[in-house]
Amino acid sequence: MSIWTRITDAVSALRQGEGLSAVFDRLSAPPERSVAFTIAVIALGAKMAKADGQVTRDEVTAFREVFAISPRDEAKAARVFNLARQDAAGFESYAAQIARMFGGDRSVLEDLMEGLFHIAVADGVYHPDEDTFLARVAEMFGLGERCFRVLRARHVPDAAPDPYDVLGVSPEMTLDEMRARWRALVRETHPDRMIARGVPEEAVKLATRRLAAINRAWEEVLEARSAA
Repeated sequence: MSIWTRITDAVSALRQGEGLSAVFDRLSAPPERSVAFTIAVIALGAKMAKADGQVTRDEVTAFREVFAISPRDEAKAARVFNLARQDAAGFESYAAQIARMFGGDRSVLEDLMEGLFHIAVADGVYHPDEDTFLARVAEMFGLGERCFRVLRARHVPDAAPDPYDVLGVSPEMTLDEMRARWRALVRETHPDRMIARGVPEEAVKLATRRLAAINRAWEEVLEARSAA
């Protein structure tokens, strides 16, 4: 059974009246956590796509870029997206359940936010309502303002990231301490580690942008230290 068939079954259960808590409780253990992660991106992405008043073809295409969908699963994926978009539950209900399920693994929540930002900027415009939406989701996930700034800077062209924010370090730390943090982030971003914490194989490409940003930040820190 493909992941999209399992996802369709879960979303259909929501549409038929089964509560969010019950559905997510069923998906709380591996390997079904990957289904829960995908539903989270689908549901929040579909609702966020309407935050600026319209759902564009670019935003739908971006969703398909987040998840590598095979031709045989395209129809199922489209149905899941439409089901989630029509679901009566508000986005905060989904965000609360996701925070409860993945609250012990901050990296999963950051992975999910990566996908949402990718969808938000797909049409070339980062709308204020999308910013409000994503800020609220990040708040419910407990990610903090600094993390939100880093994620936004990574995706929104006119928001230059602070390399120290990207690495989660401070200028007062020693270079060895920063290097240790950089290496830890690189390990966390490896596709095998992402799959182990519940990110489906279809979405591990989310790591590409993050890894590039981490390495770029480290290079900027090294350049700044050398210049000093």
